[in-house]
Amino acid sequence: MKHHSSSGRPYISDPAASSRLTLLAVSLVILWPMLELAQFQPWLLLNTENIEVLGNFLVQFIPPNTEADFLRIVLVATIETLAMATAGIALAILIAVPLGLTISHSLSISRIGPGSNYLLSKFIRYIARFLMLFLRGIPEIVWALLLVRIFGLGPTAGVLAIAITYGGMLSKVYSEILESGNTLPARALLVAGSGRLAAFLYGLLPSTAQELASYTVYRWECAVRASVVAGFVGAGGLGQLMDQSMKMLNGGEVSTILVVFFILVLLADNISLLIRKQLE
Repeated sequence: MKHHSSSGRPYISDPAASSRLTLLAVSLVILWPMLELAQFQPWLLLNTENIEVLGNFLVQFIPPNTEADFLRIVLVATIETLAMATAGIALAILIAVPLGLTISHSLSISRIGPGSNYLLSKFIRYIARFLMLFLRGIPEIVWALLLVRIFGLGPTAGVLAIAITYGGMLSKVYSEILESGNTLPARALLVAGSGRLAAFLYGLLPSTAQELASYTVYRWECAVRASVVAGFVGAGGLGQLMDQSMKMLNGGEVSTILVVFFILVLLADNISLLIRKQLE
């Protein structure tokens, strides 16, 4: 709707302005108690005493430890971290592919009409969905804590923790990608009597392969960071090395590990970007 300002120039009013303002007000009303409950107080960083404490803490990290013996230890831990992330994602894919195909309704025979095994297929799909929710519902750090008790300190617990959690995450996203793509070819194959696997390979995979691969690469990048976090509970890699250095109050070693970790994440991000460009 057009109105005229006092200067005579017309302006257009926003018909959705009132609803947007209402939504903003409701959001603030809901968000403020949550911030209070979480004790979110960023202004405390400006407190003089806190600034002094923070400054004294950061001074301990300078200079980084560049001794040859320590750098060799860091190199081994870095390779271990990359190996954990890669092995964890590889196992996660082995979990996610069958789960994702089972959960996906676009590959269900029942969508073209109930057959003789309709109830059994529906029950299996419910079980697969529950397993997917269970795997991804527990954070990898919790799995790492539990698995360290079973396998002891080392990368085995980290690899399995990433595999379990990311297996659930990948299966959910895989099924959603398969559902959101063009399902007509898969449906035609199912109507013609094709099996689920053939319908996936020839009906869904050609149109969704790029998106599936892109998300998998992104999850590998996340797994690199997750493997470092898992290391804090004894799962090996850079995280475990950093935890040991922090307990020994060795700020120089911690700063070196932080620099290596930053480079590692930057490298993983660039590798991920390069692979995504190759998939375009």
